[in-house]
Formats: sequence, structure tokens, C-alpha cells
Amino acid sequence: MTKSRTFVLRDMNGKEAGLFLGDEPRQAALKAANRSQGTKLKPVELRLREKGTKKVHIFKSWTEVVAAPNNKITGMPATIKKPKVKKVSVETLDKVK
Repeated sequence: MTKSRTFVLRDMNGKEAGLFLGDEPRQAALKAANRSQGTKLKPVELRLREKGTKKVHIFKSWTEVVAAPNNKITGMPATIKKPKVKKVSVETLDKVK
């Protein structure tokens, strides 16, 4: 079993807020994307720094409203938000201004 890693959401100014756990950076990005306001036409850039390292993973993210699955649980709405992410790059904090 893989140990979960902790990622911190960063803005363009370097201010950090919000912790997201995941085995991989993409998993944490999907959790962060679910809270973002991006759309497919206007994706939001997510910058996630892995705690304990100087790596910053950069993703484009958006959410799409889709129909709930046929085997949905009782009380689930007919439509749900589905997060989408696309990895853009990885930067090192030494190179980031």
C-alpha cells in the first residue's frame, strides 16, 4: 500500500493555503479541482507543492456537470460535478521566482 503524500495549494504569489492528500499529485489535483471554478473553455491553473520537497506540480483544471451514475445511492442528485485535470509541468522552487 502506498503512503499518502501531502500537497499544498499555492497561488501565483507563493502564498500557500489548503492541504490535499493523495498517493499521486494527480489525485490531490482532482480533489482541488472539485473546489475550483474552472470550466473546459476557461480552465484554472492549480499549483500544488509537495510537502517536504521543492517540487511544484502545475495542472490545468476544470469541472464538468454530468449525469449521476445509474447505480447512484439514495439521495444523490441527478447531476454531479466531475473534476478534470491535465498536467502542464513540474517546477522546482529554486527556479520559481
